Amino acid sequence: MTRPGESQMELDLRLVRYFVAVADELHFGRAAAQLYVSQPALSKQIRKLEDQLGEALLVRDSRHVTLTARGQQFLGDARRLLALAESMTQRSASKGVSIAHVFELSTSRLVADAFTSSEPDVPLREHAMDSITQLGALLHGRLDVAILRVTPRMLLAQPSGWRHRLLRLEPLVLVAPGDDGRRPTASFHDRPLHVFGDPPDSGTYNAHGQYLTALEDRLGLEMRWLGTPGAFSFCVAHVQRAAEDVHYLEFLSYAEKYVEVGMQMSWPREIQPYYPWSLAWRADDVAPTTTRLIDVALGLAQERSWLSMDQGATPVPAWMPDDEPAWREVTPRRR
Repeated sequence: MTRPGESQMELDLRLVRYFVAVADELHFGRAAAQLYVSQPALSKQIRKLEDQLGEALLVRDSRHVTLTARGQQFLGDARRLLALAESMTQRSASKGVSIAHVFELSTSRLVADAFTSSEPDVPLREHAMDSITQLGALLHGRLDVAILRVTPRMLLAQPSGWRHRLLRLEPLVLVAPGDDGRRPTASFHDRPLHVFGDPPDSGTYNAHGQYLTALEDRLGLEMRWLGTPGAFSFCVAHVQRAAEDVHYLEFLSYAEKYVEVGMQMSWPREIQPYYPWSLAWRADDVAPTTTRLIDVALGLAQERSWLSMDQGATPVPAWMPDDEPAWREVTPRRR
């Protein structure tokens, strides 16, 4: 119990895990690659941990990273804490299967609903994580199945130990304030283009941001990056307050919700961007529950024609980044 006048600190296990990775590597770049986060983001999180503790754990200069005396002491405690957390997680995960959602997008939600309908007696544990965080959680055994965008950087950093299969090509469409409902098509260049995403210099630049940067290059324009606001309700409120001469680039599953509250949705006129969602699982995972979840997800993809590249209002070239791994799973290859 905390005594009067004393403060109580709650350690974030994610920050502890980040510290152990840096302490093991004594190199922020290698630790960031292992954790699937950017180096600036990792440095920011380590400083946050040090601020919470009120002491420096690492000494950094342009060439070296070393542990302070407090850092050496904390490292031993951190390893014991993470081992205990892992043990507790494994005991609680003895039955069932775990999956993650990317914010409030529909793909993983539909997969989860289909699985629970098919296997009502199998507990489904659900989490919320972005794509890069999902892969780290998958490889460390905290997820059984990830639904994420597989990037070239992921494959380069982690070439083995996991498998993936393309699940859905989700169209990106244009949304605007107003009450006209669905407009068949619109140009990317008709209005200023805004997007809910974290830009490259944010420290939280992720797989979604990498995709958007490639799209900016392809279209020859600059989007206005609004950051990731969290709940979808915040996105709706922002768009409702916006001027009517702005377009927002959105996933189809979000855009359909915008239409329900009276906004406009249009299919792009120049090219049709598709965002590739893939299933991922550990290569050595042969658990029946994992296999069943994968089977249900792939069956749902076939039933809903999720891999079709003809989802727009009119035929236009399909687009994904040139180095997108999903191209290898798409037939015929169209650009």
